[in-house]
Amino acid sequence: MKTKKHDTRWMVSVALMAAIIIVLANTPLGMIQLPVIKATTVHIPVIIGAILLGPGAGAILGAVFGICSLISNTMAPTLLSFAFSPFMSTTGIVGAIKAIWISVGCRVLIGVAAGWLWILLNKLKVNQTIALPIVGFAGSMVNTITVMGSIYLLFAQQYAEAKEVAITAVWGLVMGTVTASGIPEAIAAAILVLAVGKVLIGVFRRMNIGTI
Repeated sequence: MKTKKHDTRWMVSVALMAAIIIVLANTPLGMIQLPVIKATTVHIPVIIGAILLGPGAGAILGAVFGICSLISNTMAPTLLSFAFSPFMSTTGIVGAIKAIWISVGCRVLIGVAAGWLWILLNKLKVNQTIALPIVGFAGSMVNTITVMGSIYLLFAQQYAEAKEVAITAVWGLVMGTVTASGIPEAIAAAILVLAVGKVLIGVFRRMNIGTI
């Protein structure tokens, strides 16, 4: 009976985190205005969910984030939607598969990486105040690096055409995005994961939910 109750609480917790992701993905709450750019916050519940509920939950939440991204890029396409929506592919079925990898696969990796990094840091007995921001920063960078890296490896030609630059300039543009957007987002994630995670860890421990 206790195991079933625990499993039910785990599933409900995953569902609540998924609901938060959907809300963030579809409202201005999913963006933080920084001095130069807007930083996304949608990946933060994925990271926190992976910490509280394990890598499996992190993978599920990452998939929810990815599906939201796919839908958004399909319903409200932008210049680079071909890299995030299989329905906007300019290179047929192969391009559609690549787009699914970038929009969903890369986001699944956020939760998996964050969950296992948290487990590793716990085994090493790293203080939570240090471990939480590390996981937050790393999880966010996994998002930026895998997405932008995949765009460079899989869609360099299309990216160059969309940006109206030579293909030799794509690497510089990708690295510029990682630096200008990815790092500020990772810093914001480190701070928010520390602040929110610290509180939720205590709550989840008292309720005997998850892996913490």
